[in-house]
Amino acid sequence: MKILMVSAEVVPFAKTGGLADAVTALAGNLSNVGHDVKIVMPRYYKIDRKKLDSIPGALGVPVGMGQEWTEVYETPLPGFPNAKVYFIDHEQCFGRDGVYGPTPSSDFYDNPYRFSLLAHGAFQICNKLGWYPDIVHAHDWSAGLAPVLLKHVCRWQEPFRRTASVYTIHNMGYQGTYGKDKFSDLGIDWGLYYGAGFEHNGDINFLQAGISSADMVTTVSPTYAREIQTPEGGFGLDGLLRVRSDVVRGIVNGVDTDTWNPRSDKLIPANFNENDFSGKARCKAELQRAFGLPERADVPLVGMVGRLVSQKGIAEVFAPTYGSIYSICATMDVQFAIIGTGEKWCEDEINALQSKLPNLRAKIGYSEKLSHLIEAGADFFLMPSQYEPCGLNQMYSELYGTLPIVRRTGGLADTVQNYNEQTGEGTGFMFDSLTPGAIYDTVGWAVWAYYNKKEHIRAMQIRGMKQDFTWKASCEKYLEVYKEAIARGCN
Repeated sequence: MKILMVSAEVVPFAKTGGLADAVTALAGNLSNVGHDVKIVMPRYYKIDRKKLDSIPGALGVPVGMGQEWTEVYETPLPGFPNAKVYFIDHEQCFGRDGVYGPTPSSDFYDNPYRFSLLAHGAFQICNKLGWYPDIVHAHDWSAGLAPVLLKHVCRWQEPFRRTASVYTIHNMGYQGTYGKDKFSDLGIDWGLYYGAGFEHNGDINFLQAGISSADMVTTVSPTYAREIQTPEGGFGLDGLLRVRSDVVRGIVNGVDTDTWNPRSDKLIPANFNENDFSGKARCKAELQRAFGLPERADVPLVGMVGRLVSQKGIAEVFAPTYGSIYSICATMDVQFAIIGTGEKWCEDEINALQSKLPNLRAKIGYSEKLSHLIEAGADFFLMPSQYEPCGLNQMYSELYGTLPIVRRTGGLADTVQNYNEQTGEGTGFMFDSLTPGAIYDTVGWAVWAYYNKKEHIRAMQIRGMKQDFTWKASCEKYLEVYKEAIARGCN
């Protein structure tokens, strides 16, 4: 099968979140089993042209009220030599720092124009190569124009008549909403403002248009696929998703088990497996030393790694006079090791808590090595997300014998099995309501089991380490969706 992926982010070239990892892993693993996969993305300022191969001849891309001329570069996808990445090189649009804006929380004013150039350019690259895909797989709002172009423009051209589209929503919280005045930047007929589903409260909405136009819509876990069809999880698009529910599928992302594997991980001080936990004990001692915690083998150690933003439930954990962390650390014999960066109030509060609580230590920022050390050395991993489309850290944790403490939402609900006190079954501890009290009680439940049900804890660790979170199963499900998209879109 010939598969074209369109994405604003691809590891290792550009990344702001899990989207980049998922696109690379899915494309690479599909190519490994014989599919012809190409990815189109922008060439951002930090991507060195000298390390890419130029495709001769300028590429004309219709966008806005005219046409832009771009260069095209290519390279094999690192780690997956059978997959190719094609870069649209346009200095005015992409020759700047940042993917979506100068900071993670801001937008470039011309994003509609920039990402319209990406979508139009993807089809023009196909024409330039004389290579026409069976599937156009677009990812997130920034590629939302691609399914629109296929359905309303490109299918009228003979080479694309048998091409179908799949549109993956990685996070409903980001929709690409801009003023109606930006519609002319999209390079399509004004009749598609309503006809392709762009109109949203008088503005344009890229995510809505992608959902409206795609042959199949996927998201990154089955539970999240259900949640986005509710007012609580749909961010205003739940009605549209219910209308299109017959084409919506949820597929859990896989894990890069070459990188995240306690048996071979080069970033941790000792490797281990489900039959020998001695290496995990060494990792715990090193984690305690690295964070300046008392070196105790007998105390439960809870890790946290991630962005300190509202989606991750940070208020319920850290907010002054409200969050649960102070009470947890003050009333339980437990330790916390935290890595994160995000909202300044939360960073400041965590630093203040360190001065008051000898059993809580944190490092503001991000370190790949320390992230691996937390996953390997902690006994529990706290992930109290407000919503979590898929999540990866809970899966990393299980594979490292670190039991997740999570809210029952999205991918967390699909990948963690709740502890049963009677049988000892499960791979983690779950709660439903996102409140400080629920977090306090569930951490307390895990700590109680650590001290009183050691045989259950060990059985849960072993069960978690045996979970199959590889991309193989995910790829097989995507191929089923691709086949259904072709059956729906090309007949």
